[in-house]
Amino acid sequence: MRFEERAYKYEYKLSDTDDQIIEYISQHKNKVVSLSIQALAAELYTVPNTITRFSKKLGYDGYSQLKNNLKEELQSETAQENGPHVNLKKTIDLIDPDKIVQVVKWLQEAKRVLIFGVGDTAPFCEMMVKNLKVSGKSADFELHRHETMHEINRLETEDVLFLISLSGETPQILEMAALARERNVKILSLTHFNRNSLQRLAHLHLYCYAPREELNGYNITDRTPIMIVLRALSESYWNANQY
Repeated sequence: MRFEERAYKYEYKLSDTDDQIIEYISQHKNKVVSLSIQALAAELYTVPNTITRFSKKLGYDGYSQLKNNLKEELQSETAQENGPHVNLKKTIDLIDPDKIVQVVKWLQEAKRVLIFGVGDTAPFCEMMVKNLKVSGKSADFELHRHETMHEINRLETEDVLFLISLSGETPQILEMAALARERNVKILSLTHFNRNSLQRLAHLHLYCYAPREELNGYNITDRTPIMIVLRALSESYWNANQY
């Protein structure tokens, strides 16, 4: 995972000081790979412990691993990365255990979970409903727009609306998110790893890595990454609800 991608993945953990470190490293990667932790701290007018804490927030073992990953990134940035193996590897890297714990807690506290997606994501919604129901959670998926709106209007503030859209820009999905916002319902989203409208509307957001692909005018985007994230979430939920 590239440095900027890690920064985006873990941005909910970062402080203003961390943001300044990110900006400096992003602009001086070639320089940073040759700097000691003491030298980088001096460049940033801080102390080495701050750099160490920052590195760990981004999922590195420490500053040395951050530097090594930057070197690999600089060496491979001209290489073309694509294909299912890349999508799966990046999706697995994007699964944040701390975020999964938060989502599981939401699901445990909810009286009802309503899941919604359109088109090719609908089967994944149905699968997730089944995965929740096997542990006794009240979960539903409505295929049609008006039925989903009716169910959202019945949700309480402790309930969860789980919206799945790879683009994060599907009009029907955004309409449901706006309605849930009006009712102060908790919104969970799953999208491709980018900044998008749904991610901004959601209170908690999960990511997979599934960039849009087309062939002869058909959408052939790899949807396996959705399955990977939902399976990881389901297993965490099952494990948390074992008696």
